[in-house]
Amino acid sequence: MSSNRPDDQEGLESLFETDIDREPVSRSERFKRQFDLYVLAPCRVAMTDWRAVLGTAILTVFVLMGTLGVWLVDQPLSGDAPNLVPPFQNTEYILGTDMNGEPILAQLIHATPDMFRMVFAGAVVSIGFAAIVGVVSGFLRGTMVDRLLMGVTDIIITIPGLPLVIVLIAIFQPTDPYVIGVLLGLDNWPGLARTVRSQVLSIREESYVEASQIMGISTGTILRRDVLSQLMPYITVNSALASRRIIFESVGLYFLGILPFTTFNWGVMMNLAYENHALSTPDMYHTLALPLLTIFMMSFGLVLLSQGLDSVFNVRLRARHASTIDDDGGPN
Repeated sequence: MSSNRPDDQEGLESLFETDIDREPVSRSERFKRQFDLYVLAPCRVAMTDWRAVLGTAILTVFVLMGTLGVWLVDQPLSGDAPNLVPPFQNTEYILGTDMNGEPILAQLIHATPDMFRMVFAGAVVSIGFAAIVGVVSGFLRGTMVDRLLMGVTDIIITIPGLPLVIVLIAIFQPTDPYVIGVLLGLDNWPGLARTVRSQVLSIREESYVEASQIMGISTGTILRRDVLSQLMPYITVNSALASRRIIFESVGLYFLGILPFTTFNWGVMMNLAYENHALSTPDMYHTLALPLLTIFMMSFGLVLLSQGLDSVFNVRLRARHASTIDDDGGPN
C-alpha cells in the first residue's frame, strides 16, 4: 500500500498556511487550493492509473443498470418471450431468453439493485466492526478492553464462517437484502480487525499522537483525528475487497438454494439453469454463462478499483498532480 504518513499530510496542509515570506492567503484562495488538492488532484491521479479508470467504468455500468436500467427495462415475467432464444440473435432479446421465456438481460438488470443493497450492508458491517474493534483495541493495547476485544475476535475467527452464516439464515429466514448483507458481513470482520490493530499499534507511537496525549486531548478525539484519519485509505481499499466477498457469498448461497428465492439474483438464475440441466444442453449454456460473466465483471471492477485507490490515496502523487502547487512544493 502507498505511503500516507503524517509528515506527508502535515506538509500538504502547511501549503495552505501563511508564511513569513508569503502574503496571507484569502479564504477563497485557501478553499480553491484545498479543492484542487483533495478533489481535483485525486481525479487526475486516478485518470493516470488504468486500473482506477477501468474499475470505475465497470462499476459505473452496474450502477446505471441498478438505477436507470430498472426504470427503462420492464421486470421480466415468465412467458414474456419465446423459450431459449440464443444470445445476439434477436435485437429485442439481445442476451437471449431462458427456459421460462424470461429475457436474460432484464433478469440481470433487475437483480442488480438488491445485489448493491446486500453489498452495501455487508461492507458497512464488516468494515465498521473491523475499524472500531481494531482501532480501540490497538490504541488501548494491554488493557482489559484490548484483551476482551481480541478474545471475542479470536473466538469468531475460529468459528467456520460459512456454517455460521447458514445457521443464522436457517434461524432468521431473511428476505430483505439489507438483512442478508448484515448476516454475510458478520464473519468477514475479524481478520481485518486484527490487521487494523497492528496498524494502530504503529500509529500510536508517532510523536504527534504522544503530543496530543500530553496536551490532554480526549481519547475519542485522538482516535478520530489522529488515528482513524491515517487508516482511512487502508479501510477504503479493503471495503472494495469486502464487497467482493459479499457478492461471492450471497450468489453462492442463492445458487445452493440456502437463501429463499424471493428476489431476482444472479445466483437464482444460475440455480434454475443448473436444475434444468444447462451444463448438458448446449442450447442452454448462455443461461448459466451470462450470470457467471456478470459476477466476474463486477468482482473484477471492484478489484481494479481497490488497486487504483492505492495510487489515489498516495499523498505525494496528489501533491504532484495539484495545479496550485509548484514543483518546489510551494503554492502557486
